[in-house]
Amino acid sequence: MAPAGTPAAPRGKQRLLPNLFRTTAFKLTAIYLVIFALFAGFVLGYVAWNAKRLLDDQIRSTIDAEIQGLAEQQRLGGIRRLVNIIERRSRAPGASLYLVTTPVGERLAGNVEALQPGALDHPGESEIEYARSSDTIDSPSRAIVRVFMLPAGFRLLVGRDLEERDRLGVVIRRAAGWSLLLVFVLGIFASWFVARRVLKRIDDMSETAHSIMAGDLKGRLAVTGTGDELDRLALNLNAMLDRIGELMAGMQEVSDNIAHDLKTPLTRLRNRAEEALRSARTPDELRNALDASIDEADNLIRVFNALLMIARLETGRINDSMAPLDLSEIVSGMAELYEPLAEEAGLALESVVEPNLLMSGNRELIGQALANLIDNALKYGQPVGAAKPLVCVTAARADGQIALSVADHGAGIPEADRNRVFERFVRLDQSRSKPGFGLGLSLAAGVVRLHGGQIRLEDNEPGLRVVMLLPAAQPKPVETASNEPPPPSTTQPDPAGLQTA
Repeated sequence: MAPAGTPAAPRGKQRLLPNLFRTTAFKLTAIYLVIFALFAGFVLGYVAWNAKRLLDDQIRSTIDAEIQGLAEQQRLGGIRRLVNIIERRSRAPGASLYLVTTPVGERLAGNVEALQPGALDHPGESEIEYARSSDTIDSPSRAIVRVFMLPAGFRLLVGRDLEERDRLGVVIRRAAGWSLLLVFVLGIFASWFVARRVLKRIDDMSETAHSIMAGDLKGRLAVTGTGDELDRLALNLNAMLDRIGELMAGMQEVSDNIAHDLKTPLTRLRNRAEEALRSARTPDELRNALDASIDEADNLIRVFNALLMIARLETGRINDSMAPLDLSEIVSGMAELYEPLAEEAGLALESVVEPNLLMSGNRELIGQALANLIDNALKYGQPVGAAKPLVCVTAARADGQIALSVADHGAGIPEADRNRVFERFVRLDQSRSKPGFGLGLSLAAGVVRLHGGQIRLEDNEPGLRVVMLLPAAQPKPVETASNEPPPPSTTQPDPAGLQTA
């Protein structure tokens, strides 16, 4: 059951239609539909206008040609010949209109029975209403006509009926109407279909998110495999959830490890204090008990400082402390610093450092990470069998990066445990006889990640090689050797045993 205050997961089928019209996909598709319909209407209107203009031009051309021919016939044969020709043409079926009148407007020949008043008074082209017979006077037709003045005041009217043009206009308007209606119907269906698919996937994501908020941390968003933007969003959110799950699991594990691993030193600290209160008789005994308690408390403080440092590294809150540095100086100084400790452990510490290894980073953090690796090598790198008692520290360029490695000939780490040892408080069975809390490699891994690098564990045959790959800067020109010694490293060996095996 979902905790109080958590909204109930939406029911996709129940809320699909109400939510459909509010989806972005539906709104965008509707906008595209309106734009496309307006564009289609504009195109159809432009086509209809051009068709009308083309028909009108053809009608005018035909009328002009006929008038020129009839006027020529009138000049050759007089008005009687023109009347005969008009009578003959008027009896032929078609859309052509002819009319010859006297100067006072009396009809001599033609297929036009009635005209609108004043149609013959003005020579030239016009669009008028007419009737072919007395039966159609109440429902006149329209035509484009041209009035031509003949000698002696006679008038000649030649025109073309506009029925074909009007019929074409009706066909175009009807086709445009049906086309736009079909566009709207298909567009609305497409909007519904697209929005429904998008809304269903969004509802599925919402339901998964609600289940995760309700406590199912293993839930993940479904991926269809199409590679679309929703798939990419789901993959990124799933990766984020995986990372959150890893962090939560790490926090739980860290809490458990703190409870178990710090319980022993805290118990030891309490027992020593209790023992001092019960059995100490002299000031020296009390002082010794207090010194032991202070040492134990210092170890605990170092553990918590290491935990805080790892947390800061994981959150990247110390990026501002990055500065250009020469890794060669740090590695050489650290190797020189640990040589006496290596001799005390019966090991030889060898360093092979390439000069002028420039990078941008935090000097103290890199020094601490390297100190942890060297301390681990000295602590767990006792040779196995006939291997050399040698710990080797190397730093060199490799494919645009700086490869910093610490290798020993000890027991090494099994391949199955090499990823696990980077976790906090993880100590392998063979390392529990040595002092430490299992934080060294975790701190080193955090430092490497902060600098944008990689860390890996390799087999040194026998032994272990820890390799840190750090991004390199452009090398500077090598200067003439100086007699001045390099500045001493500010990083000190870590005697508290924060390293891990």
